Amino acid sequence: MHLEKLQAIVLSSTDYGDSDRIAALFTLEHGRLNGFARGARNSRKRFGPALETFARIDLQIAYKEGLSSLRQADVITVYPGIRADLGSIAHALYACELVECVTPEVQPLPRLYRLLVAYLDRLDSGHEGDLDRRHFEVNLLNILGYRPSLESCSRCGSIFSENGAIMLQGGELVCRFCSATGRHIAIKVLQGLLACLSTSRFGLVQFSDEDLLLAGALLDEAVEVHSCRKMKTLEFLRQTTG
Repeated sequence: MHLEKLQAIVLSSTDYGDSDRIAALFTLEHGRLNGFARGARNSRKRFGPALETFARIDLQIAYKEGLSSLRQADVITVYPGIRADLGSIAHALYACELVECVTPEVQPLPRLYRLLVAYLDRLDSGHEGDLDRRHFEVNLLNILGYRPSLESCSRCGSIFSENGAIMLQGGELVCRFCSATGRHIAIKVLQGLLACLSTSRFGLVQFSDEDLLLAGALLDEAVEVHSCRKMKTLEFLRQTTG
């Protein structure tokens, strides 16, 4: 069987039987796929710590629809800086579960792969906070075509003015003429999120505490709509970061 060499981030892994492991992987070349690692828990040579969640690895795989066979994995990094801090661990686990929840199986998404790597690199360097999380989320939603319309009303198409927008359930943004009720989102919040989309670098766009809360409320709604399940890591993230 033909073996492929892939770059991957381990999104999650589960023990199977006495010695095997099943891993959800996000690869540069094929997007998200599931792999079966026979004897992974007993073979330090072939796998070692490579199947730990949010490890970045080089992978040899025999691709098969549904469940591929993992033959060998070599660690690029296990992100030791993240693993030394509980808050960073919570953010990394959340990011990986979010990618696992919202991406289609076996669809290459190289921009999203690079975004996830950049976010993990950022966390590993000691930068852990809500601002970077929101930067990651809005770019993820944008890449997948899921982000709310930040420029204009989703119903009538009118451009948002200095009056901002009204947020409805699910993160839909409309103008005041299309809805008189809902949560007001200031124009500077929308502009800040658009600025996040214009750069691939974390930390360049700043929000006030109040604006960051509004941006977070909007992104939380949008993420929940497109998640395949209630994410376990979200509660852990809230507990560790307040």
